[in-house]
Amino acid sequence: MPTQTTTSGYDVATTAVLPEGAPSLPSRISWGAVIAGAVVALTIGLMLNALGAGIGATTVDAAARDTPSASSFGIGAAIWVLVSNLIGLAVGGYVAARLSGTSDNTDGTLHGLAVWGTTFLISAVLLGNLVSGIASTAASGASSLVSSVASGAGSAVSAVGQQAANRTSTSTLQNAAQGLVDRVQGALSGGGAPASMTSDQRKAEIATLVTRRVTDGQLSAPDRDRLNGLVAAEYNLSPQDAQARVQQAEQQATQAARQAEEKARSAADAAASGAAKAAFAVFGIMLLGAIASVLGARRGTRDLLTIRNTRVA
Repeated sequence: MPTQTTTSGYDVATTAVLPEGAPSLPSRISWGAVIAGAVVALTIGLMLNALGAGIGATTVDAAARDTPSASSFGIGAAIWVLVSNLIGLAVGGYVAARLSGTSDNTDGTLHGLAVWGTTFLISAVLLGNLVSGIASTAASGASSLVSSVASGAGSAVSAVGQQAANRTSTSTLQNAAQGLVDRVQGALSGGGAPASMTSDQRKAEIATLVTRRVTDGQLSAPDRDRLNGLVAAEYNLSPQDAQARVQQAEQQATQAARQAEEKARSAADAAASGAAKAAFAVFGIMLLGAIASVLGARRGTRDLLTIRNTRVA
């Protein structure tokens, strides 16, 4: 290794010159320190959150009805959780930088950021497992409830069916079913003069035309005249009154559809706005956490001691 020597008076300074292509520097990250800092950050955050839950519970006074409102509870809890996590991350960053033994500010900052990332990843995994467990428990309970209800309903239906079978003959049931089929077929058949049709036939054709009006958006002139005639014959109205009633029903249906569309759009906008606010809130919390971890790590970075070695020639 070549050296350069400079003599100034009685002081001799020696400078080492490394050749090009020297071996790379060893890794300066201490994962043990990072993990220790993340554990400390999570533990402090959990401890402070438990303290906040206890303080919040003491403010509930159902007997005196002096309990804070739900909005005050929510705002206070959110602020407490944020501050608790920031304190935990700051202490975790300090611990990681201190245990790493580094005296370089950049290395200490990177150790703090590593604690921040590890802590948030562990928190996300724990939160995901908690949500998954709650959903699984709820689904299991709902399945048990549905199976119990279905079993009870099946027993009830079986009992009713047995009683009906004992009290009703097969021929009577067949006659009743055939009568019902004939009635449905008569109701669905139409196309004749409205005055000569039965009430069921007119109502069935009115329903068909109304469905066509809803699905297609409009009716042709013959269909509209047919609908007016059916309404006039069914409700004993004059052609003018029947036409006015049909127009009024169409206006009400159009207004209801417009209101439903506006409500759907408002709900979609509210959902999008809520998702955007939640995303920005998560970003802000993570940014504040990173800043707290870096500040704690910079505070925990060891000071660099400068020692001068002077020789007298």
